[in-house]
Amino acid sequence: MSELIARSLTVGNVAGISGVSVRTLHHYEKIGLLVPAGRSDAGYRLYSDADCDRLSRILYYRELGFPLDGIATLLDDPQQDRYEHLERQRTLLRERLARIQAMVASLEREMEAHMTGYNLTPEERLDVFGDFDPAQYEDEARERWGESDAFKQSQARARSYTKEGWKAIQAEMDRFNGLFVKAMNAGTPATSQAVMALAEEHSQHISRWFYECSYEIHRGLGTMYVDDPRFTANIDKDAPGLAAYLREAIVANADRAES
Repeated sequence: MSELIARSLTVGNVAGISGVSVRTLHHYEKIGLLVPAGRSDAGYRLYSDADCDRLSRILYYRELGFPLDGIATLLDDPQQDRYEHLERQRTLLRERLARIQAMVASLEREMEAHMTGYNLTPEERLDVFGDFDPAQYEDEARERWGESDAFKQSQARARSYTKEGWKAIQAEMDRFNGLFVKAMNAGTPATSQAVMALAEEHSQHISRWFYECSYEIHRGLGTMYVDDPRFTANIDKDAPGLAAYLREAIVANADRAES
């Protein structure tokens, strides 16, 4: 509003410069908040430099959410000069900016959670998944399966889980991995009844937490565990060859169920 400097401006001039409607200026005059300094010979309202300066302060306070009666009280306080008003407005604007920045940060976290399908902060994801971040595969998964019901169901469920929920999911997976590693190291065939039962539990785990895991889908996952070196490397961290062993058990269990 620093451009509102004039010796004499009509209500239309002030409205055009300030962006405030003529109707609003008339209302400000009616309630005594901004009364033009004079009138022309024809009876038109004329606003002085001081009027324009007062309007600029009104608009600042309005932007900060002050009610009109509160603004009138502030502006008509004889104990406050122009500098004190500017200082007050600067303080209030900084406080508002801090609140807006906090809101933006919160929205960005929510947007990230929505886009990645994980309602976790980056720190929480690190705590749950370690250096394996499943979110890095999100774009690829969306491209490959984004139109499938399973993907949509998985996304909806994943966004609902807190850190504690993911910890519970991870604990189940760690238990499965431990049992598979134990069986593999003991030389138990992946096609044995015991290991196929573990594969069935693995399928049910996926259905319980993410999406309905049919035997066809489970076969596809087993193939991906072996064919995608990223998944193979992550699974084989527990024991070399575990990804292939897990795939064999999954296929054997699916064959048994479908026979």
